[in-house]
Amino acid sequence: NALTVLRILLVPVFLVLLLADGGQDMTMRWWALAVFLLAMATDKIDGDLARKYNLITNFGKIADPIADKSLMAAALIGLAMITEIPWWVPVIILIRELGITVLRFFMIRIAVMPASRGGKIKTVLQTVAIGLFLLLRPLAQIVPEGVTFAVLILAWLTMVAAIIVTVVTGIDYCVQAAKLAKDSHAANGSAGER
Repeated sequence: NALTVLRILLVPVFLVLLLADGGQDMTMRWWALAVFLLAMATDKIDGDLARKYNLITNFGKIADPIADKSLMAAALIGLAMITEIPWWVPVIILIRELGITVLRFFMIRIAVMPASRGGKIKTVLQTVAIGLFLLLRPLAQIVPEGVTFAVLILAWLTMVAAIIVTVVTGIDYCVQAAKLAKDSHAANGSAGER
């Protein structure tokens, strides 16, 4: 829980560093990357600790996804604000994230919808893509143009993969929710007939 709270507190710190001087302060950009990577590391560490020591709490179940989505949203919106990525990227990803969060909230009374393997792959791809975009501008100051171009290509390939997995897993969650709702409705209907 402490690591989750730390991750939430790191979100505004990350944004201030990223947006310093309109994203043009390269020292702050390196710090923004460091804070982003630290925050994502706390996500992995707190998940591993919670499972290993069976420290899963109701607070953690709610706060952990909020922390994750807040950090991703801040990074995507921040990168779009400083024109490092086009606005359609955060729009697609954040509509999916918000939609699935609302869907899972409404599905709680029927069944818990656990994170899928695809959802974990989505998070890894989004993290790597955002990390590469955060790295790009500061890296361009110290490496040859060819290296920067290669990192840009890798960043976009990873981001496109992240968007595809984000959309596909979103559709999968909707299909799962429809099946769970149908099964629940059928079970309640047959229970009412007895």
